[in-house]
Amino acid sequence: MTTELIIRVVVAALLGGVIGLEREYRAKEAGFRTHFLVALGSALLMILSQYGFEQALADHAQDDRVRLDMSRIAAQVVSGIGFIGAGTIIFQKHMVRGLTTAAGVWVVAAVGMACGAGMYTLSVTVTLLILIGLEAMNFLLRHVGSRTLTVRFTARNEGEVADVLNRLRSAHIKIDSYRMERRHAQDGQDTLEATVDMKVTRRTYENRILGLMENFSGVTVEDME
Repeated sequence: MTTELIIRVVVAALLGGVIGLEREYRAKEAGFRTHFLVALGSALLMILSQYGFEQALADHAQDDRVRLDMSRIAAQVVSGIGFIGAGTIIFQKHMVRGLTTAAGVWVVAAVGMACGAGMYTLSVTVTLLILIGLEAMNFLLRHVGSRTLTVRFTARNEGEVADVLNRLRSAHIKIDSYRMERRHAQDGQDTLEATVDMKVTRRTYENRILGLMENFSGVTVEDME
């Protein structure tokens, strides 16, 4: 029996680690170690829920007041994992980031619980579906829909910033918000740093934005994410 339980937690950790490697490759907030530990812990708690109280039940077999509800610990895993998921969600620059990773941590907990229950085929199948959803769909989504992009650039004056914004709007790029901050240089040549949040198509967003910005003299793209 002990060997079977060890196999369960090992399989859970391996499947969670596989999903974590994909998140690590994408440089997400929760990577290999987080997914590995979540799956391992979920499997252990599921096993504890199933077998951890057998001795207590045997000791009180004749007592009708003693009952076993194997779903209690498992149910707390489902609700408790939300705290870890919430920690991967970031609200930054008017955008919410980390929702997919949070959902991944949540479903990895479910995979770990399934392994803890001995449902290996189901666990492997779900792991494959998760990888398809994260990686294969990521490849497809690059060519459809839109995404939020933040571009930070410097310009010499407000007029150049206004020209960039007008050019972006004329290219049918939706600007959600923008901010400007003046940089003071020692040589007296102050510049403006502008940060623009916009909605762009996934397929051509990077080359398209860079191409538009190159047409302006005095404008330098500092960062794009």
